[in-house]
Amino acid sequence: MGSGFASCCIFLSVLLLAFMLGQGRNVQRHHVEEGSIGLNYLRQASSSIDGHRIDPSGKIFFKMEDLKVGKTMAIYLTNKDPSTSPHLLSREEANSIPFSSAKIAQIIDFFRFSKDSHQAEAIEYTIKQCELEPLEDELRFCATSLESMLDNASSLLGKKAQLQVFTTTFVENPTVPFRNYTILAVPERIPSTKMVACHTLPYPYAVFYCHNTPKSETRLFKVLLGAENGDRVRALAACHMDTSRWDVDHVSFQLLKIKPGSSPVCHIFPPDNLVWVALPA
Repeated sequence: MGSGFASCCIFLSVLLLAFMLGQGRNVQRHHVEEGSIGLNYLRQASSSIDGHRIDPSGKIFFKMEDLKVGKTMAIYLTNKDPSTSPHLLSREEANSIPFSSAKIAQIIDFFRFSKDSHQAEAIEYTIKQCELEPLEDELRFCATSLESMLDNASSLLGKKAQLQVFTTTFVENPTVPFRNYTILAVPERIPSTKMVACHTLPYPYAVFYCHNTPKSETRLFKVLLGAENGDRVRALAACHMDTSRWDVDHVSFQLLKIKPGSSPVCHIFPPDNLVWVALPA
């Protein structure tokens, strides 16, 4: 099952990301359509899994005891069309466009959005999220280019570390986003305790909120999922072993009917999320 996952050495990771995310495609003002960032995308993509925000419609959480062959769970997974999704810019392109709350009006004008549009709302939301102070025991950054993602991930995981990147992939495009999936094979643990998870944020070009929690244990697994209609997903799952400092209102506690710190919380990463790990020495 491991060969089907998006994992490779650091050099191949760059090639993989450039292919997956369209790195290098120019983002010009007239290429950004008014409907490219809708309200639903804002609501879904603005969610996070770091302990305080998540879209309740995206049911991706489960208990660690459920991580076993034959377990069937209702999971929400969508496979966005890469040709219409925002793409990562090169560092040169990203640096040529302002990215600061002090210049939100200028940014909205650059992309020719109305100041009252959902697109303007998304831009303001994402920039403010990227400027928030990190949570306790959290190291974080926002990546606006492929190079900045690689540089910052290397900084957090170790400049000399050999890195791998993982993501959730569909064997075939799903027909519906919310369905029952069954675990078809023994989950394979990824042998690394150091990771940086990168989640997409709504923006005219690809922006990732990336973070890690070095003092809290997180276990990563490759999980082969199958739906009743034959759809297959090579999923990436994370299990957070200590949730004692999570927000008591976190949706995972509501869905799983548990309390903070009482049990590990696991989740499936959406396909447009990326997870960097440092290989054991």
